[in-house]
Amino acid sequence: MATLGIGGFFFRAKDPEALFAWYRTYLGIAPDNPYDWQQAAGPTVFMPFRVDTDYFPADRQWMINLRVSDLDGLLARLRAAGIEVITKPDWDSPETGRFARVHDPEGNPVELWQPPEG
Repeated sequence: MATLGIGGFFFRAKDPEALFAWYRTYLGIAPDNPYDWQQAAGPTVFMPFRVDTDYFPADRQWMINLRVSDLDGLLARLRAAGIEVITKPDWDSPETGRFARVHDPEGNPVELWQPPEG
């Protein structure tokens, strides 16, 4: 038996339509069809964290990490739209790539990851 990858990501929302529109508008999620988002091939990290981690807010059970190709360009567009962007130099390294964090309109953390080239 082999798992091929993540087939979907499902979560509760107060206003699912508005939240989906936010992800589509600002992060380009499923631009044509929410039931068939074709992603670029690349690495996916599946990692449970300790219950007391401080890597993301304690009141959240999950944090999605989205792989991006132009972190600087995306961050500029998000900031121009008035979306707060968090970056920390210690999140970045040549081995793992570059990271930033935003929160969707319902307060869910969204990590943006530009993997290292190579």
